[in-house]
Amino acid sequence: MMQVVSVQRGDSPIVLGQPHGGTFVPDNIAARLNDTGRALADTDWHISRLYEGLLDSATVVQSHVHRYVIDANRDPEGVSLYPGQNTTTLVPLTDFDGQPIWRDGQEPSVDEIEQRRQAYHAPYHAALANELQRVRDRYGVAVLYDCHSIRSRIPFLFEGTLPDMNIGTDGGATCALQIESITNEIANSSPYSTVLNGRFRGGWTTRHYGCPADGIHAIQMELAQSTYLTSEAAPWSYDTEKADRLRYWLRGILDAIQHTALELTP
Repeated sequence: MMQVVSVQRGDSPIVLGQPHGGTFVPDNIAARLNDTGRALADTDWHISRLYEGLLDSATVVQSHVHRYVIDANRDPEGVSLYPGQNTTTLVPLTDFDGQPIWRDGQEPSVDEIEQRRQAYHAPYHAALANELQRVRDRYGVAVLYDCHSIRSRIPFLFEGTLPDMNIGTDGGATCALQIESITNEIANSSPYSTVLNGRFRGGWTTRHYGCPADGIHAIQMELAQSTYLTSEAAPWSYDTEKADRLRYWLRGILDAIQHTALELTP
């Protein structure tokens, strides 16, 4: 049976969440996707490879299930992250270009969505919550760094070209100011374009877990895939030279967040 979620346990106060890197789609669901859906274009391609080894002591919680099965970074109640803006739902009906991904009449029912939530969404968040609790119990503080990437040009979701680094803290609500500031400072000192709480303010995961008053901080990093892929199109090839340049700055960000987190320890 396919492993739904994996945990690589470390001894750092940082937990890396990776909800969208998985490409597993059960056969009975894959058969109901149309050609657009089966392309799985909205994957956070190679996100685990990009972050691998950047902070050896970090815990990594990774979903292996594709977001078209169910999106692990959406509110399980189906509430929109960005009211009034185009986005995708708990179980997407379209891709990021607004194109249907299911064959006619094969969209999942309400009951099926609930079954998928229990089978795939809940285990990921149970693992994530467990690791954040474990880390906080040890250090008195835990930082969820939510790892994401997306194509830099998606007119259905946003105008123009997305900045390279999109930092989300829901307007500063999900983490201590020190964590937000050091992340933004390093990103701005890099050769990459950067925005803080722009189009991506942090998904449901960041907003759900980030509670600085309780010692759990959360920050989302949404990277433009142009920063580490050969091109933002199939076959979505990993560009080692590009990625290594980006990894240098991501390593600096993670190191700085860890140092800052330890200073916040009660």
